[in-house]
Amino acid sequence: MEQILYTVSEVSELLKINKNAVYELLKKRRLQGLKLGSMKVTRSELLRFLEENTGNDLSNLDDVKELTF
Repeated sequence: MEQILYTVSEVSELLKINKNAVYELLKKRRLQGLKLGSMKVTRSELLRFLEENTGNDLSNLDDVKELTF
């Protein structure tokens, strides 16, 4: 059975970022979560986040820009 809910730790592992960065994404509403005991993120929300933010520089969540090379 495919997993549909991820903990903040699991999201951080999947995105290759630290847990504080995941909490910052949640705080800035870039990533939507739900609280079921602890914060969780649905699989569909994680996929939406990746799709909508591919090609963006998220280094500064208050000033997201397109990646330039």
